[in-house]
Amino acid sequence: MSQHSSGDLLADRRYVYAEGCLAEGDAAAAAEMAEQAIERAPRYAPAWLLLGRARECLHAATGEPAHRDAALAAFETARGLDPEDRIGAGLHRARLDGSAAALSPAYLRALFDGYAHRFERHLVEGLGYCGPDLLRTALDALPGAPARFDRVLDLGCGTGLMGAALRDRAGHLAGVDLSPAMLRLARAKGCYDRLSEGDLAAFLAAEPAASADLCVAADVFIYCADLAPILADLARVLRPGGLAAFTVQSHDGAGAVLGADGRIAHADSYLLAVAEAEDLAVVVLSPAAVRRERGEAVPGRVVLLRKNGSRTSAG
Repeated sequence: MSQHSSGDLLADRRYVYAEGCLAEGDAAAAAEMAEQAIERAPRYAPAWLLLGRARECLHAATGEPAHRDAALAAFETARGLDPEDRIGAGLHRARLDGSAAALSPAYLRALFDGYAHRFERHLVEGLGYCGPDLLRTALDALPGAPARFDRVLDLGCGTGLMGAALRDRAGHLAGVDLSPAMLRLARAKGCYDRLSEGDLAAFLAAEPAASADLCVAADVFIYCADLAPILADLARVLRPGGLAAFTVQSHDGAGAVLGADGRIAHADSYLLAVAEAEDLAVVVLSPAAVRRERGEAVPGRVVLLRKNGSRTSAG
């Protein structure tokens, strides 16, 4: 069944009405219309997601636990009807119950495929995004870093902003992303020697051990709650002395938390502990505002890690 239609015209109309009610701030009417859509199409996951969002808004307005419980139940039902979680029900549930979500690859692929055509304009012009520039500046300022890295991996390369920023310091530059639409734009930039479609874990697993001099991830780990397996993969792929450079969203607490913006923030203590566990030395951990939200700088960090061993040789 398509995510865009329930297969029942009347159910689809009620769903559209429910969306309109929620957009106008009438959560009670939205919940009622979503329930009517579900009565006609009980396996239509988007209607369950919309019902959960409406119940969540009612909980925020009234504080009644019953609305929160109903929202969580609706999100869970949507998640069960959509095993790949293409619509992000797991993200909504995690945000409501305070857990750190693992955002599904299918959800991220759908999100960025739909966002690709306006990604750079919105991110750079609208949100003041500067992650690639910050990482390039940190690498340029690093004492003893090679002028040129023989093999560079750009994780979550998107439309290629990071690749363009590093092209002159990279011998062979490879990128990976989940979104075919983003990869088409990255390919058009002409700065990559190799582009792959897929998730980070599968991409890194296929790379030879001790084969990369630099791994970069600009504004990618904001979609990953558990960085331990990723840093373990990076430690395996990096040559001794090789560098991992990435940005994260940060918070003052502990561990990883899912914010209201749907992105995951990592505490400094968490980053330090995970890096130490993988024998990655922290070279840079500095505050940075990678982008803005609603005119306010989003707290973040620029992170450079070095795999213990001899210094990477220049290319």
